[in-house]
Amino acid sequence: MMGSPVIRTLTLGEVECLLDWARAESWNPGLADAAAFHAADPDGFFGCFVDGVFASGISAVRYGNDFGFIGLYIAHPDFRGQGMGRRVWDAGMAHLEGRTIGLDGVAEQQQNYRSMGFEPVYETVRWSGRLEGAATSAVSNVSANILPAIIRYDGEVFPQVREAFLHKWLKPPRTAKVLIKGGEIRGYGVCRKCIDGFKIGPLFAMGKTEAVTLLQRLVAETGGETVHIDVPAPQQEFSDYLAEAGFQKGFTTARMYRGLPPSARTADIFGVTTLELG
Repeated sequence: MMGSPVIRTLTLGEVECLLDWARAESWNPGLADAAAFHAADPDGFFGCFVDGVFASGISAVRYGNDFGFIGLYIAHPDFRGQGMGRRVWDAGMAHLEGRTIGLDGVAEQQQNYRSMGFEPVYETVRWSGRLEGAATSAVSNVSANILPAIIRYDGEVFPQVREAFLHKWLKPPRTAKVLIKGGEIRGYGVCRKCIDGFKIGPLFAMGKTEAVTLLQRLVAETGGETVHIDVPAPQQEFSDYLAEAGFQKGFTTARMYRGLPPSARTADIFGVTTLELG
């Protein structure tokens, strides 16, 4: 007879296991995402365990005082159809109680999320392709002295300041680049190795020209492998550039919010950081 399910927060090692499940689902996470994800909110990853066996998991990461994000919502194939997913969902939502909550929902789940109070705001499209890299003196590596300014800029574009996460995300094995003109940060981006190629995210910039400059510098680090970037559909000019460069459209997700959509400079988002953490 099956024992009573136990819900608890996940250790870093268990977050790594949850990301292994995501790989098995062909979500193609980065090879070294777990530590940075966990740093964003060490109390924000939940698992359901049956007789000590990991059955389902979710990330419910808190940012600041009034925003949170849901992702990595997966039940192990051996435990599907038994309500294990709903148990971690409820734990994650309780962790984010009182906050605006965001998620990136795949098409087949959007109606389900709507029924739980989430409303779509914009579509995000996965673009994949290869691009010739290019160097420019305006783009440099992210160093410790520029990090506070990047965190400030990121906090204007993302709904909340996410200092703990960025302290990890902007460090190796990921490659982080910043574009500075006239002494001002005009954008920054991160490239990371995945099972399949590389992902770019975030790609935040004050305009399409800056976004392209950063992208070309980042792809110079990929050795000609396939690059994936999740682009908000409103960035039509940038999407046209990718299409002309030979990138292919993949799956789409909808950025959905429960509660008042956060005020953020979404015009600067050319590539979403991750579909799991926002």
